Amino acid sequence: MPLMKEKTVLVTGGAGFLGSHLCERLLEQGNEVLCVDNYFTGRKQNILHLLESPHFEILRHDVTFPLYVEVDEIYNLACPASPVHYQFDPVQTTKTSVHGAINMLGLAKRIKAKILQASTSEVYGDPEMHPQREEYWGNVNPIGPRSCYDEGKRCAETLFFDYHRQHGLEIKVARIFNTYGPRMALDDGRVVSNFILQALRGEPITIYGEGQQTRSFCYVDDLVEGMIRLMNDTPGDFTGPMNLGNPGEFTIMELAETVLELTGSKSEIVFRPLPENDPMQRKPDISLAKSTIGWEPTIRLHDGLRKTIEYFKAFTASI
Repeated sequence: MPLMKEKTVLVTGGAGFLGSHLCERLLEQGNEVLCVDNYFTGRKQNILHLLESPHFEILRHDVTFPLYVEVDEIYNLACPASPVHYQFDPVQTTKTSVHGAINMLGLAKRIKAKILQASTSEVYGDPEMHPQREEYWGNVNPIGPRSCYDEGKRCAETLFFDYHRQHGLEIKVARIFNTYGPRMALDDGRVVSNFILQALRGEPITIYGEGQQTRSFCYVDDLVEGMIRLMNDTPGDFTGPMNLGNPGEFTIMELAETVLELTGSKSEIVFRPLPENDPMQRKPDISLAKSTIGWEPTIRLHDGLRKTIEYFKAFTASI
């Protein structure tokens, strides 16, 4: 891939699972990268290997407070993204999405920087449209246990588009569907990391509900490529929102069986009650991404899971 013109890029949540991969790719492209994280869910281990680069800088900061730096672009990824973490302190989760968006948009306005919001498929709630297209407004419970994240991200999208309309700010909004890969947190409670850890430890594989709910799993390298293409899209007046995810659809039972196959684990499968407001279907329509930025995932679930399993094996062996 040819090197792009050097830019100074701010990545909030840059020490997280997705953020660390994004920082890595931006550095590979010849950019100066400022990684901002308060380490609530991000981990220094995710970015230690980047410290060797003179073009990489870390700043410990909480985006619910204003930030004053000079950059060319901003990727706003800061927010706990798994139910275990965002339900731990739901008020702070909402503040991170809303106050964080206000602070990053204010910064972008002041320095005239282009800014991308890492939104989520959770803005669709438990969808009545399948697969989900960007024009769908969603089916979200505004007062449930997941609402701090769902509604926080929806409000952040509102702020982004209001700043765009009112101040002419150049924005990009990516709606990210389930993403997995190396550097996922062991305790994030997501289905891929849960199943892999349980299989490697020989523990029962826990499925909530009957396992017939569906998800679409996108490998992290594919997702990062989509985000960067969206940020660099021309013409610059294209805002999104744009779905980024893998349209391949699997039941949770199929995922469990695949993990058992790839790990060679003898773990049994056990069933537990389905959590409140857990969506039954998740599948992105990525027609817009294909036609606008020429993007679609290329890494098959089996291949991505193998890489993720190897990471978890190495990581758990080191602790």
